[in-house]
Amino acid sequence: MEIKKVAYLARIKLTEEEEEYFEKQLQSILSFVEQLKEVDTEGIEPFLPPFEETPLRNDDPVRDFDPSLLLKQAPESEDNFFVVPRVVEY
Repeated sequence: MEIKKVAYLARIKLTEEEEEYFEKQLQSILSFVEQLKEVDTEGIEPFLPPFEETPLRNDDPVRDFDPSLLLKQAPESEDNFFVVPRVVEY
């Protein structure tokens, strides 16, 4: 896997030194995953956490806040909505 492609997909810019560094790390990770594929797991049951023991609560909608207080904390708001920077380029 080419680190430039991964960086492009993650929308990050890397220097040449960072590309070399992360390329080595990525290759190390992928090699380790290949080693894990060689482990004999025949007869080993997959681990499933005991969900029935997890405490649950009712998911009841509760409106216990004042929206205007939340909007006061925002750097910018408009018409009762948060204004955030554009992340999609056209």
